[in-house]
Amino acid sequence: MFLANMIRHQRILALPPRHGATLFLTMRVQRSAFSFFLPVALWLAVCLAPAQQKPPASAKQPSAAWTVRANPPRPLNGAPVFLEVTPPARLQSLTATWLGHSVTFSQSTGKTWFALAGTSLETKPGSYPLALDATTTSGSHIHFQCNLTIARAKYPVIKLTVSKEFTEPNPEQQQKIQADQQVKHETFAKPSAPEREWSGSFQPPVDASVSDVFGVRRVFNGVTKSVHQGLDYRVPPGTPVAAVNSGTVLLARPLYFEGNCVMLDHGQGLITLYLHLSEIDVKEGDHVERGQLLGRSGATGRATGPHLHLAVRWQGVYLNPAGLLALHLPDSAAKNTEPAK
Repeated sequence: MFLANMIRHQRILALPPRHGATLFLTMRVQRSAFSFFLPVALWLAVCLAPAQQKPPASAKQPSAAWTVRANPPRPLNGAPVFLEVTPPARLQSLTATWLGHSVTFSQSTGKTWFALAGTSLETKPGSYPLALDATTTSGSHIHFQCNLTIARAKYPVIKLTVSKEFTEPNPEQQQKIQADQQVKHETFAKPSAPEREWSGSFQPPVDASVSDVFGVRRVFNGVTKSVHQGLDYRVPPGTPVAAVNSGTVLLARPLYFEGNCVMLDHGQGLITLYLHLSEIDVKEGDHVERGQLLGRSGATGRATGPHLHLAVRWQGVYLNPAGLLALHLPDSAAKNTEPAK
């Protein structure tokens, strides 16, 4: 509209430039020169002003994000859990707190970090926070929190009839039991190796079928006496028993209930136990590799027959050995895991 009024109220003559001279416009304006040129100047300033340049799309930086995966994605109470974390920056160290336990991560290839953890049999179904704390290579501290969901497992009940000597020990046996309890208390109280000693997947200690599973509630002579905290293998006496993974011999001696017993420390609070052996072929303090001979199966201790009892203990919590043996744990990271919600 402003331009139309200009054309209607003025005559514009265009003179061709000569010798580089400037083009002049002569106008006949019905208003004063000031009232005309001020709007024109403002209009030209708006039209000719350089537009603000937007940064190219490539200059936008994506927001940093954490990726947390758990295997199994929905663990059961009493189950081991393999955690894989990819942070938004390169780290010096990574730790976490989950269910009141401290979890120490090891670095894999690239930016991936991984660790083993677990849930107790008493853990109720629900969603529990995993709080991650990290130190970057530049020295700054970063944090992240997500939830892992735990489902309830159904464990069977088995009723057994055994000799009273197993359920009603005499005074001499009571004294032996109390002494063994002190030994186990002191053994479990020892600081675990701060570094991870296990490497790769855990393998079964024997090549045999399972006769009794983890989590079974055992009723002896009509009274609930214990919950089975391991995995029993049906093997004849003298069967070679191998270490499920690399570790250090924490204990190698006979105990009243466990019989000839070997305990291996795999670092960061992870321990495996081998019970009812007929003989022990390692000594305390030895370092063993996965598959190395620890002893031979038997029926020592409180056992109703020859078998091997394998137990897994993590930071004072007994975990299902079958779950640990089922995890695919290469030296780098686990596959086929799902993000935690």
